[in-house]
Amino acid sequence: MELLAKTGIVLLGYMLGAIPFGLLIVKLSTGKDIRQVASGRTGGTNAFRAAGAFAGILTGVLDVTKGAAAVWIAQAIYPNDPWVQILAPLAAIMGHNYSIYLIERNEKGEIQLRGGAGAAPCAGGAFALWPPSIIFLLVIGGLVWYFVGYASVTTMSVGIVIATIFIIRFFNFGDPWQYIFYGILAEFLLLWALRPNIRRLIQGNERLVGWRARRKKGKQN
Repeated sequence: MELLAKTGIVLLGYMLGAIPFGLLIVKLSTGKDIRQVASGRTGGTNAFRAAGAFAGILTGVLDVTKGAAAVWIAQAIYPNDPWVQILAPLAAIMGHNYSIYLIERNEKGEIQLRGGAGAAPCAGGAFALWPPSIIFLLVIGGLVWYFVGYASVTTMSVGIVIATIFIIRFFNFGDPWQYIFYGILAEFLLLWALRPNIRRLIQGNERLVGWRARRKKGKQN
C-alpha cells in the first residue's frame, strides 16, 4: 500500500509537470501556438520569443512552481523519504519535457509528446529541497547566458549546479546524498531534451544570446 502511495506521488509530479503553462499563456495573450514558434518548446525562453518578456517570465515562474510543488507534496506526505522527494520532481521534469497533454503525431505519423527542455521545473525541485539554491541557479545561469551566449548551455548548466550544491551540502551540512543524485539525473534529462541544440552547437550554428550576440551584431554593422 505504501509503495502504491509513493508511486501515486511520483505520477502526480508528472501530471503537474505536464501542464503546458507556456502554451496556455502565449495562446491567451497572442493567439499563437507556441509549438509553431522558433524551437517549438513550451518553456519560458520560447514563450519570451513568442509573446514577450512578461509571458516568458510568467511561464518561467509557473514552470519553477511545478517542480517545487512536486517536492512539497512529497515532503508533506513522506518527510523522511528523500527518494520520493527527488523522484517526484524528476517526474515533473519528464512531464514538462514530454507532456501527456501535448500528444500528437509527427510528420512520419509517429506519436510524440511535446514540451520544454526542463530547466525551470528542475530548478524548482532544487528550490524546494533547499530554497537558497535558486539564488545560485539564477546568478550562475545569468552569467552563463550572458557571457557564454547560448540559452541551451544555460539549461545544461542547471543540473550541474544543483549536483554541485548538494555535494557541498552533503559533506558540510549532512543533506541526504540522494539530493546529489537528483542533480545528476536531472542533468541527463536536460541533455536528452537538448539533443538538437547539442548538434547545432557542434555544427556551430546554435542561436547566440547575451553579450556574444551583441558583439556579433556589432561586428556585422
